[in-house]
Amino acid sequence: MKVALVGATGMVGEVMLNVLRERNFPLTELLLVASERSVGKKMTYNGKEHTVIGLADAVAAKPDLAIFSAGGDTSLEWAPKFAEVGTTVVDNSSAWRMDPTKKLIVPEINAHELTKEDKIIANPNCSTIQLVMVLAPLHKKYKMKRVVVSTYQSVSGTGVKAVQQLENEIAGVKGEMAYPYPISRNALPHCDVFMDNGYTKEEMKLSREPQKIFNDRTFSLTATAVRIPTAGGHSESVNVEFYNDADVSEVRQVLSQTAGVVVQDNPDTNTYPMPIYAHNKDDVFVGRIRRDESQANTLNMWIVADNLRKGAATNAVQIAEYLNNNKLL
Repeated sequence: MKVALVGATGMVGEVMLNVLRERNFPLTELLLVASERSVGKKMTYNGKEHTVIGLADAVAAKPDLAIFSAGGDTSLEWAPKFAEVGTTVVDNSSAWRMDPTKKLIVPEINAHELTKEDKIIANPNCSTIQLVMVLAPLHKKYKMKRVVVSTYQSVSGTGVKAVQQLENEIAGVKGEMAYPYPISRNALPHCDVFMDNGYTKEEMKLSREPQKIFNDRTFSLTATAVRIPTAGGHSESVNVEFYNDADVSEVRQVLSQTAGVVVQDNPDTNTYPMPIYAHNKDDVFVGRIRRDESQANTLNMWIVADNLRKGAATNAVQIAEYLNNNKLL
């Protein structure tokens, strides 16, 4: 199988390579693809040196699969060109997520919807993925009515420039700013750009994407997204109102039996999810599961995941694995 990785030199691209290697993805030829300024750069995968190529050369090579992590504009321009030559594209940007003609996939939830005709497949937002991994089994059992989520998102979600800003500020070094304010010793209620309705683009992704993934608009979701000075891992405070009563111990049991979800929930031993524990792991961690005592049929919980792994690279590779295992490539 010939696989192109578009955006190979970026932060998520490097994690994608690690995940492909760790999961022994069955590729026979790997094309590392990036923007013109990175063409010619040497990179190593599985002990073999590869030379980074440009997008036009990658399309001409007609790979079986192209995994994109190169930004929305690149995806909008180039994903259709790959699709035209028969390549199946798994895109990690926001470009195609809400396109009604494209599927938005978290493999554990809705990979069964995929067919050979799906040539551009969207990978959800990192915060959405960890949220729906926990909500999916609960929605199935108790039926959600309304979700309120507040995120505490790592600077790695912005990219390498933001990680460098945090490191510079901790070290007391003046440098390039990814954010309009300092991030060290701070919290910015400002993830992505502000929209006309006063929400940020990140908050609107969180509000809309779960309904599409579940193919269900009978529940509503509202979000506040905050950037905090952690180097990796996103956290979410989630309040969920159900139509049916949910017993806390039963909820823990349901989640503990959900593939890809790990319950860490014991206040007696200070056991709860934290980004430091989620680092470099593919699971989604949930804890602080408790009743909302102000309202019936409502729970509070805390969800944490590595945003570069399950929130991006791992989910994309899992989509690719499903396509390959089900002969859809």
